[in-house]
This record gives sequence, structure tokens and C-alpha cells, in this order.
Amino acid sequence: MATVEMSFTPLPAHVRTARLVATAVARRSGVDEALLDEVRLAVGEACSRAVEAHQEFCPDEPVRVALTGAGGRFEVVVTDNVAAANGTLAGAAQASVAGPEGQPGSGSAGAPQPVVPSELGLAVIEGLADDVEIARTKAGVIIRMSWPSADPDLPSRGRRA
Repeated sequence: MATVEMSFTPLPAHVRTARLVATAVARRSGVDEALLDEVRLAVGEACSRAVEAHQEFCPDEPVRVALTGAGGRFEVVVTDNVAAANGTLAGAAQASVAGPEGQPGSGSAGAPQPVVPSELGLAVIEGLADDVEIARTKAGVIIRMSWPSADPDLPSRGRRA
């Protein structure tokens, strides 16, 4: 399955749309029905965090979401542009983000960065997704989540094409 990409203005009402699209793409990618609520909740939390950060620091920049189902995995990547627009990681985008060696709060040059205690939203995402990566880039914060999926081209009971 090809990647589905969407971007939306940072308004809370658009988070619902992102959740609905993610759930539909997850279903089409072969994610087990029992995991669809977890996908919906995790995507909603990641998008809500990005919307909150954008509203505070860069309200004219869109939140970006990419959804891919391939190789037995369904992956969702939520990207905010707060660092690019603001020149720094701040506000809701500031999280205990792992550095290059996996050390919390270590920047790309290895210099210590301030570490904000783990936020409830990140804990929720980590509890819902099968695999989670949170990274700080020059563009902003990227939350990558994935779940196991079946091959969507194989017939499955109760699933419509």
C-alpha cells in the first residue's frame, strides 16, 4: 500500500479527521480490528500535541501526518514544525526526546538539552502503539508509531475490499 499523506491547519477539530483517516487506512492495511481503537487514540494524542504546539508557536504552519502500511507493519508519522518556525524546541513540543545515542535530552552535537519530565501524552502513545520513536529534527518533533498488520491483499474473514 502506498503512503497516505495529509496536512491540516492546527485546529482541534481537525484531530478528529486525522483519527478517522488513520483508522480507515489502518483497517485497509490489515491491522487487526482489536487494535484499531489503539491506533485511533494514539494518532489523536500525537496530533493533539502537535496542534497545541502549533497554536502556540506557529499557527500558520500545518501539522503533517503520513500513514503507511507495508511489510507487515502499519506506520503513522506525525510531524510538527515548531522548531523550524520558532528556531527552538519549546512548549508542548518539548518532550523527553531521545538523542542520537538514545540518551534523553542529548542534542545532535551531544550537548545536554533541558529534559522535561515525561508527559502523560507520550506515555499514553507509548502504551498504545506497538513501537514508538520520538525524534527532534531541524523541522520539529516527529512521533513515529507502528502496529503489526496483515497483508491487505490476502482475503480475510469479514473484511470488505
